[in-house]
Amino acid sequence: MGTISEKIFSRAVGKEAKANDFVLADVDYAMAHDGTSILAVNAFKEMEMKKVWDPSRIVIPFDHIAPANTETSATLQKEIREWVQEQGIPNFYEIGEGICHQVLPENGFALPGKLVVGADSHSCTYGAFGAFATGVGATDMAEIFSTGKLWFKVPESLRFTVEGKLGEKVYAKDLTLYLIGKTGIDGATYKAVEFYGQAISELSVSGRMTLCNMAIEMGAKTGIVPPDKKTFDFLNNRAAAPYEPVYADQDAFYVKEFAYSAEDIEPQVACPHQVDNVKPVGEVEGTHIDQVFIGTCTNGRLEVLEAAAAILKGKKVAVRTIVIPASRTTLLSAIENGTMEILLKAGITLATPGCGPCLGAHQGVLGEGEVCISTANRNFKGRMGKGGFIYLASPATAAASALTGEITDPRTI
Repeated sequence: MGTISEKIFSRAVGKEAKANDFVLADVDYAMAHDGTSILAVNAFKEMEMKKVWDPSRIVIPFDHIAPANTETSATLQKEIREWVQEQGIPNFYEIGEGICHQVLPENGFALPGKLVVGADSHSCTYGAFGAFATGVGATDMAEIFSTGKLWFKVPESLRFTVEGKLGEKVYAKDLTLYLIGKTGIDGATYKAVEFYGQAISELSVSGRMTLCNMAIEMGAKTGIVPPDKKTFDFLNNRAAAPYEPVYADQDAFYVKEFAYSAEDIEPQVACPHQVDNVKPVGEVEGTHIDQVFIGTCTNGRLEVLEAAAAILKGKKVAVRTIVIPASRTTLLSAIENGTMEILLKAGITLATPGCGPCLGAHQGVLGEGEVCISTANRNFKGRMGKGGFIYLASPATAAASALTGEITDPRTI
């Protein structure tokens, strides 16, 4: 009798671990990006530690302010590079390689049954591969750097089942926003959410990453999709280590179970300034926008760019539209199959693979009173500029809106 989380922690601890147990677990992979690694490195040094526990299991991507936007950022990144070299960490990804939550899966560090911890709240993305993946603070990451271990309270689990098929121009992002709207921003606080049903199993790996990426937006400790053939096919010739898939037992205990029908889901939009302020696109259609942003760890992968290109092909955007692929690999694929040419001819602005304006640091922040429709995961006040307004939507809805200069139902294009 065990959930996926209980089974993963049992392996990581070396004995049976049940929900609400406090455990000291062995971490399989640890990640910190340019925005958090300097804090973890400083804490590591303050602890007077000399060497990391295992350089091969630490991953450091530069993505948040990459390339550096100020001399201060450049200096901090220089310090991280020096520490990485000093520690002999091989898994270092320079500016332009992509967003941490894309880089780790692409390079085989997000694996079924593994415990993966990142110094970033959206590290739950890796649950799309059947891992237990979660975010921690810099001090906790310094402890992992030092020992390879961290204490956890094993979370209780929720079970979400979504049966049926998603409709035309309804995407993983719409499904995700719909579930967050139903659950609320604190409806899954410190719970592990397991996703089941036809609509989930039919999602691509990219779609599952979108879903698990935003589990934190309902308060969850992690989101997990049980691994299947799609998972294994993705990991074939990519996995960084052997892995053993983990599945919940038939009699696993869930504190709550939820059931939804995919047929009830239409394109969704999360309105300012909360992610759970979700409405069907028809209720906000016609809202003026100043900018469109397509990208981020939530929605910057190839199939997302292809969905946007299908709508923009042969047309011109009416407002400034920023497109940032999630990784260099994604960008190259979009160039090779003609997707990027379509987007560029439509008038989009292409930026370096990375986080871009999502965190409000560079590459498209908003001015006072400006409105952006974005494929990102957060729309908090001040997120992309202190006076901006952010609407969250699928890539199709964002692309359709780019054509009209107002929020638009993609099914009408």
